[in-house]
Amino acid sequence: MNEIHHWIDGRVVEGTSGRTGVVFNPATGEQSGAVDLASAAEVDAAVAAAKAAFPEWRAATLSRRAEVMFHLRELVDANRKEIATYLTNEHGKVLSDALGEVARGLENIEFACGIPHLLKGGYSEQAAGGVDVYSIRQPLGVVAGITPFNFPAMVPMWMFANALACGNTFVLKPSEKDPSVSLFLAELLEKAGVPAGVFNVVQGDKVAVDRILEHPDIAAVSFVGSTPIARYIYETGTANGKRVQALGGAKNHMLVLADADLDMAADAAVGAAYGSAGERCMAVSVVVAAEAIADDLVAKVAERIPAVTVGNGHELDNQMGPLITGEHRDKVAGYVEGAVAEGATVVVDGRAGDVPSEGFFLAPSLIDGVRPGMSCYDDEIFGPVLSVVRVKGYEDGVEMINANPYANGTAIFTRDGGAARQFQFDVEVGMVGLNVPIPVPVSYYSFGGWKASLFGDTHMYGPEGINFYTRGKVVTSRWPDPATSAVDLGFPQNR
Repeated sequence: MNEIHHWIDGRVVEGTSGRTGVVFNPATGEQSGAVDLASAAEVDAAVAAAKAAFPEWRAATLSRRAEVMFHLRELVDANRKEIATYLTNEHGKVLSDALGEVARGLENIEFACGIPHLLKGGYSEQAAGGVDVYSIRQPLGVVAGITPFNFPAMVPMWMFANALACGNTFVLKPSEKDPSVSLFLAELLEKAGVPAGVFNVVQGDKVAVDRILEHPDIAAVSFVGSTPIARYIYETGTANGKRVQALGGAKNHMLVLADADLDMAADAAVGAAYGSAGERCMAVSVVVAAEAIADDLVAKVAERIPAVTVGNGHELDNQMGPLITGEHRDKVAGYVEGAVAEGATVVVDGRAGDVPSEGFFLAPSLIDGVRPGMSCYDDEIFGPVLSVVRVKGYEDGVEMINANPYANGTAIFTRDGGAARQFQFDVEVGMVGLNVPIPVPVSYYSFGGWKASLFGDTHMYGPEGINFYTRGKVVTSRWPDPATSAVDLGFPQNR
């Protein structure tokens, strides 16, 4: 049994609350570990360590912090497979998905390596007679990240890479469902040269979250998770005077027009809907199909689903692993059953799929004839269930997408460049793909949705991440005229 503890002030610290959580291997359904669940006092200890470490880390030169990020980049790169193994063991995603997660997280560390450039300010000489004005950005202090189970390595890297590079100290509260990789990342940060106390990990549940949100020494909180929790994080954190970025849930639509390459669209829908068992906030969960091609598209998606092999993520032939818990699997399966009762047609029923008898597996499902108002359309399912809604064409499709309260990601499949350009103009969604089903921005842009998918006004990582973890300061300066100074400093008298 793996015992998973905290990381505070540069070392592993056993929990003292007396409470633990169960960690499963989703591929077998068996308990693989027990994770400490922190008390408020243990959160206080981590914050105190971060606060004590802040002055020295904040004073470190930009070149020093960049050097640490470069070292971290090399360590993460060298340990890709080990990090991926942690992810497959506790989340269940197949190794190829796990390695992809590490690669996308690594991009953010690479972005943070450019911190000397990213923190450059502006300078205006002679704004007034003998007066210069310039701007600088400075770190906030102690900041915290509360991260989800579906990307236990990548999402923390979205946060701590920029936060640390900007000169902040960090407290991470990972998901208690797959917490082990957080301690491995802490070890890599230490090897990279991050001083003790600069990065801390507090394992826990709502007790730890609430203490983070109310702690007076935490200046900012970053969160990724469901919309109800994101709203709670934002409202509670801001009520306690904190800067908060809280990314919520999603219901991502993929609009397929009559002129689209249907084989390309079907391949994209299958990969985007069922990859990582649909447990991705950027997964496609609704295909909005133009009526003229809807029958053909549904048939093409359905014929591809049997090729999606489901099983243990460590077996390289498998393309989809289990869901995170048995409870979540059963909840997702309930949406398939409910769709029939609401009048939709289950084209492929994942409950009858060929999956291992042990573990938290559910095969892909495809539901046609879905309409707004049905639970399988309205709710964020977060599992391998793809719904198909039929519309007359472009205008009806965009109207449906814009009416949805979620606005994280969307995509259009078409051969018409004019329609694609109009779509990116018309659609009210934060991240848009043009013949790209999962439009996750590269690290030098920023990640975030609109409407119920984002609380706060700052997206994650990239340039907006740098702004989130710093605050601006403007300096206005005037110096005595050397010509009238009482002390001869040797300046040329060229008035």
